[in-house]
Amino acid sequence: MPKTLKETFAAKLPAEVERIKKLRKVHGSKIVDEVTLDQVYGGARGIKSLVWEQVRMLSEDWAARSDLPGYVVELVDRCPPDLHPMAQLSLAVTALERDCAFAKAYARGTNKKEYWEYVFEDSMNIIAKLPTIAARIYHNVFREGRSVPVAVQKDKDFTFNLVNQLGFGNNEEFTELMRLYITLHADHEGGNVSAHATHLVGSTLSSPMLSLASGFNGLAGPLHGLANQESLNWLQKMKATIGDDLSDKAITDYLWSTLNSGQVLPGYGHSVLRQTDPRYLAQRTFALRHLPNDPMFKLVSQLYKLAPEVLTQHGKTKNPYPNIDAHSGVLLQHYGLRETRFYTVLFGISRAMGVLAQVIIDRALGFPIERPKSYSTDAWVGFVGAKL
Repeated sequence: MPKTLKETFAAKLPAEVERIKKLRKVHGSKIVDEVTLDQVYGGARGIKSLVWEQVRMLSEDWAARSDLPGYVVELVDRCPPDLHPMAQLSLAVTALERDCAFAKAYARGTNKKEYWEYVFEDSMNIIAKLPTIAARIYHNVFREGRSVPVAVQKDKDFTFNLVNQLGFGNNEEFTELMRLYITLHADHEGGNVSAHATHLVGSTLSSPMLSLASGFNGLAGPLHGLANQESLNWLQKMKATIGDDLSDKAITDYLWSTLNSGQVLPGYGHSVLRQTDPRYLAQRTFALRHLPNDPMFKLVSQLYKLAPEVLTQHGKTKNPYPNIDAHSGVLLQHYGLRETRFYTVLFGISRAMGVLAQVIIDRALGFPIERPKSYSTDAWVGFVGAKL
């Protein structure tokens, strides 16, 4: 009989612990990177200081864990419909703390070598429940509570159930899109805000529920998870202005008017990448196959051709190429999911898989609380010998 995911992880863990111990013993004093003052003040951009790895999880196990406690259902249903869906998602995940296996084990004085096992159970339970929580939020906010999510079909996979619970039925194309969406948004190195916030709070031995909620709160920011919502809103405004004229001139003029007014082009540029986001290209491949004649996709394609040149001429963008946010909203709205305020919730469901996998690994390897050293600006002035 094949081993479960937890058994597979447990079998591999001792060798990985020894590998890291050996690495630190032999090479722990070696200098890997040099840090500049710009990096210190620029959000630790580019500083090699995190360990971030992934594991896969099983939809079958999630389906078996998917039922929501009654108190979480009541909490979500009592939220005012004008409370942002991401705030509701964060509240619901925080409330799951009541049933936290790790917190209870820690209170009992469980050996720290066993922490990961309880964190694993909590993480699997959280991920399993996210589609039902999200669907309940969706129906309450955008369907005025007229319907409730259908029950999880225990013989179906995670994404099928998410799409079905949202009320989009057995739409195979949309389900395929969401499988792609969840894969592309699940994890994106450990230094982004939602990933790092989850890791940081988890390093205090806070529960997976509270750790993930902190990551969700970071994801809700306009510079992070809300970017795909803002990108679609910008595209829709552009379409309303230029109408059906998708000529090079009409679009180029609109881009320059946006930049000259002091605004950025949503969906373009990336804090780390210096090329077209490969996740954008994956979504483009899907769109070319399934919706090549969609008017908004045609606009996105024209931007893909024209925006990099305009941004290069503008000269203030390090990466003039599109990122994943330039495409996400257009694809979702094509299949009828038009409520842009909900898009970050889908992002959150995806991101939970990557960040909770890392929290499990953090506890399995015994990573310590994160506590960088900080100095005042006067101290940094002295370190670099500035004359200010």
